[in-house]
Amino acid sequence: MFPLYDENPTRITPYITYGLIGMNVLVFLHEVSLSNAQIEQFFQLYAVIPRELTNNFAAEWTTLFTSQFLHGGWWHLLSNMLYLWIFGNNIEDRLGHFKYLIFYLSCGALAALCQWVIGVNSGIPSLGASGAIAGILGAYIIRFPDTRVLSLIFLGFFVTTIRIPAVVVIGLFFVQNVISGLANLQAAANMSVETGGVAYWAHIGGFVFGVILGPLLGLFRRDDY
Repeated sequence: MFPLYDENPTRITPYITYGLIGMNVLVFLHEVSLSNAQIEQFFQLYAVIPRELTNNFAAEWTTLFTSQFLHGGWWHLLSNMLYLWIFGNNIEDRLGHFKYLIFYLSCGALAALCQWVIGVNSGIPSLGASGAIAGILGAYIIRFPDTRVLSLIFLGFFVTTIRIPAVVVIGLFFVQNVISGLANLQAAANMSVETGGVAYWAHIGGFVFGVILGPLLGLFRRDDY
């Protein structure tokens, strides 16, 4: 299932959402221009390395923000930007440009910290916009629970579109990440070697902080800007 667009109109042009998408794309284009050795060094400098953050937080805290603009592949980038494109504009519309940017970056940083807490001694880079976008989804589900999202559905060899309530689309995202996150914790408890994979706990943390921070920043206010 792939969401295509929602039915909520916006009152403002979502410049910040467009800008964030543009920055993510530009950074990724830079990534693909690098050699394997260079990309490894690039990630070491700008991704969150939990072990480095643990050992020297004062020097590494900026990676909580720079890591949000890095991606590990085309699918990682495109899926994140799709969700940002569909759901980010309405949250920006309700919060206003400046508060929305603060909200986005804060959710991403707090999400990265959630993943860090799970493996403080890990040497695996943590990167991507997923935590910040999970925050947007958390805010969206409490602000627009009745909105329907046009989604692409694959039924074997057949493809169709259907309007699905946003609470279902986003709820499935959250439940899937909770289940996968718990499974990863269980797997880690039974293994003596470090493993990589999707940062499920960053997704969960970002979602929860989106639910918390959205209302604090004015998600439910009714006045225009």
